[in-house]
Amino acid sequence: MKYWLMKNEPEDYSVDDLERAGIDHWDGIRNYQVRNFMRDDMSVGDQAFFYHSNCKVPGIYGMMEIVSEAYPDHTAWDPNQHYYDSRSTPESPVWLMVDVKFICKFENPVTLKELRTYPELSDMRILQRGNRLSVTPLSLEHWKFILGLTN
Repeated sequence: MKYWLMKNEPEDYSVDDLERAGIDHWDGIRNYQVRNFMRDDMSVGDQAFFYHSNCKVPGIYGMMEIVSEAYPDHTAWDPNQHYYDSRSTPESPVWLMVDVKFICKFENPVTLKELRTYPELSDMRILQRGNRLSVTPLSLEHWKFILGLTN
């Protein structure tokens, strides 16, 4: 099993939206490195933290499970979609997505400000300068440490 941190802007799609849906697709990935993580490294059963980004209080707001292998992101083919990409077609898809299942919402989110205070987390990608990836792998140590902060 692998562990992930998956970021989204809550105005676009939040942990509350996923809770209402139960299972939904994680679409809109338009970064090759993230696409490759999903294609090559993500597996059914992996666990992920749901991170709210670009908001008043960025941080980890919940947990979810990966419930599908990566498959073509159909939103790239639709010119009416926000993440449309004319280079991607059903015959030759460029972008991928996975399905995720809601596990829980944290009563008290683990904020970015709080994450920055722990030396044990200093090498997490989200805390590195210039990191803008929306999906990043987490070590088991980081996963367990952060879970400990949610209790």
